[in-house]
Amino acid sequence: MTVIGLESSCDESAVAIVRRAPNGRIDVLAEQVLSQHAAHAPFGGVVPEIAARAHAEVMDALVAQTLAEAKLTLDRIDAIAATAGPGLIGGVMAALMTAKGLALGSGKPLIAVNHLEGHALSPRLVEPIDFPYLLLLVSGGHTQLLIAEGVGRYHRLGSTLDDAAGEAFDKTAKVMGLGFPGGPALERAAEAGDPSRIALPKPLQGRPGFDFSFAGLKTAARQNWESLDSPAPKDTADLAAAMQARIAESLAERTAFAMDHFARAYPEKNAPVLVVAGGVASNRTIRKALDLAASDKGFRLLAPPMKWCTDNAAMIALVGAEHFVRGRTDPLDTPARARWPLDAASAKLQPAIGSGRKGPKA
Repeated sequence: MTVIGLESSCDESAVAIVRRAPNGRIDVLAEQVLSQHAAHAPFGGVVPEIAARAHAEVMDALVAQTLAEAKLTLDRIDAIAATAGPGLIGGVMAALMTAKGLALGSGKPLIAVNHLEGHALSPRLVEPIDFPYLLLLVSGGHTQLLIAEGVGRYHRLGSTLDDAAGEAFDKTAKVMGLGFPGGPALERAAEAGDPSRIALPKPLQGRPGFDFSFAGLKTAARQNWESLDSPAPKDTADLAAAMQARIAESLAERTAFAMDHFARAYPEKNAPVLVVAGGVASNRTIRKALDLAASDKGFRLLAPPMKWCTDNAAMIALVGAEHFVRGRTDPLDTPARARWPLDAASAKLQPAIGSGRKGPKA
């Protein structure tokens, strides 16, 4: 089964083609990614209108380039998958409308993909993973702990009560003038820093449960920075290191609670797996903290390669293939969605950060 996937939920325009073997093995035949970092850098963050226009301008050409790289034509593709949410709605529409046009013109089926499920299944691009497994989804817009019970079936344990970890990274980097994108810039600055020199609070320290909170930490970092008359390079490095360390410690502690819960819920799992996915999963300090926590709890930490941690279309094509092989397709009037929780039932009953007329936010 060969599936083409399109992704445009934030500031990466991406197309990929994957082939799924009958035994579930995935081969990435071709992939193209165009970053918009240069367009958004002057603003210190992603500007939705700029992102949407940039996606619309390049998506069709990316499809053509990816097909050429794979030495395939559209008639050799079995299904067309595209991110349908969540994300910046103008951006989401670019990939979804392109995919609808391809599906209509070729007669191929359409699969509308939840971008978060792309991250959830992304390690399966490298190796098969048996369900269930524990999932830490950590990115610029989401920080959640879930149990992945199967394709399309996720149970949320906890979410952020305010800011996501990636948002805390990005906004702190912007305050400190580290550049865009903020997360990688802060990680680079932290390499020369002493994380113990500057005291920052550890979010929800010792509090039971699986939720996260990073707004207070972000505020403390900003106040510390603004209290410095003329920050020296050492101040920059040490504050970046302290911020990174507190986020890593919080993620590891809350995930350790979830590993205990998972072990009680699934005592038959002899080799439980903790998957960490999303853009923040590329941070080396966070990976190390989670690896230590997982080892302590008898779990194996599994994370996708760095190139598949951030937004990409290989994971979208993968999700499309997994749903298509199970017989699921979507109509051409499928809408783009700014919000689309992986566990809609939990999000509706217990929204982590509120719910409006457009549905639960997380």
